[in-house]
Amino acid sequence: MVNRQAKSGLLADADFLVSPHFDDRPSDVDIDLLVIHCISLPPEQYGADYVEDFFLGKLDCSLHPYFQKLISVRVSAHLYIRRNGRVIQFVPFAKRAWHAGLSEFEGQVRCNDFSIGIELEGDVNHPYTAAQYQCLTTVTREIQIRYPLITQARITGHSDIAPYRKDDPGPHFDWQHYFACLNSKADQ
Repeated sequence: MVNRQAKSGLLADADFLVSPHFDDRPSDVDIDLLVIHCISLPPEQYGADYVEDFFLGKLDCSLHPYFQKLISVRVSAHLYIRRNGRVIQFVPFAKRAWHAGLSEFEGQVRCNDFSIGIELEGDVNHPYTAAQYQCLTTVTREIQIRYPLITQARITGHSDIAPYRKDDPGPHFDWQHYFACLNSKADQ
């Protein structure tokens, strides 16, 4: 179970690595959206620490040809869930992580202003792991306790808020299973 550390904006059971890629949210917005993403570096390769290094601004872009396109990219997420279920937090929830880019949800633009971003280690071509769904369910429930405006209707994919730019978490993300797990946990 994830312990609450509401004042700090951190999850007690997550490893915390401080990303430099965040800033303050506008003071007049409520956090009311959860965005699910996926990432793997290089694409479709798992297990290395390249994603962590990328979010920390420390990725050595000479290590792989794909990384060359990331040289000037500055992004982060609030949480990153590895394939084994390990949860890493990069940005406190009260701060604005740079995960959504140009985006819009239900007519409201700049989704980074009012959302929490969770990256799953993965890609759009492969299924996610049971450990990831379990951890995602647990952290989602914790986030919903802290931010009750994030209802199931306000949980979405990156592809839904940036449809012409992004396709994650992709067709292998099982939304039905995730919501069933979330609803099951909510009943307990």
